[in-house]
Amino acid sequence: MLRLLALTLLTLLGTGCLKNIATGALADALSGGSGLSTDDDPELVRDAAPFGLKTMESVFKEQPKHVGLITSLASGFTQYAYAFVQQDADADELAGKSSSARPKRERAKKLLLRARDYGLLGLELKSPGITEKLKSMKDLDPALAALKKEDLPLVYWTAAAWALAIGNGKEDMGLVSQLPAPEALMLRALALDPDWEKGTVHEFFVSYLPSKPGGSEQKAREHFERAQALHGGTHLGMYLSWAEGVLVQQQKREEFTAMLQKVLAFDVNLAPENRLANTIAQRRAKLLQANLDDLFN
Repeated sequence: MLRLLALTLLTLLGTGCLKNIATGALADALSGGSGLSTDDDPELVRDAAPFGLKTMESVFKEQPKHVGLITSLASGFTQYAYAFVQQDADADELAGKSSSARPKRERAKKLLLRARDYGLLGLELKSPGITEKLKSMKDLDPALAALKKEDLPLVYWTAAAWALAIGNGKEDMGLVSQLPAPEALMLRALALDPDWEKGTVHEFFVSYLPSKPGGSEQKAREHFERAQALHGGTHLGMYLSWAEGVLVQQQKREEFTAMLQKVLAFDVNLAPENRLANTIAQRRAKLLQANLDDLFN
């Protein structure tokens, strides 16, 4: 309600100094988190998220250097694209509906690139020239070294959006060739704080390493075990990453089924701060469970 009132005041204040003050205050409020992570109704969040994202974009036009707001935009678009648009595309593909999956995957890629580009804008404020260095992978070490621990959320969400965009745009060779960039950012995040957000950076490598050409399953397992120790089994998405990235590849159907059952048996109310993500993970587990015969020969 306070945010809606602030938005109403913003429209009344017009231009000039007062508008700048109002948008600055609103940017602070919008970058403080929405509390949606505790919700247990993904459809409600799905319907509400676009309004919140467009509100943030409107404020961004007036506050283009507000790093907190930029980080929220990178995070928000990444999570919306992955949790809802990409999941829909995956569901269609598993159901053999490739024609309907294609536009959804293209939309997911587009939204994720928007998230990445917001993230890169924020990183440029912290380390000028880093975008070009990431894309060319030249003279990158000094640019990454300029990123500090307080920049970690921005680093993480930029990298996550970039990697997911590549995953949804595998036919775009120009985009795929940029894969070393998000990996470099995540390695910097790991160096800044390996235990950030109860092992969230480790979880990225659980998903990433098994699919990377020449990637190490052993390294992925080490990240898996460390993340599990940090969050105590409360981040269900990591188990699905392991199941889909390793167990399907190795055609270990029994272990895969057991992992899905572990995810489905978890009481999402035991980790209220992660309730929404875990609810969405359980939905995906049910989808995978219903398509076992397509995943295993």
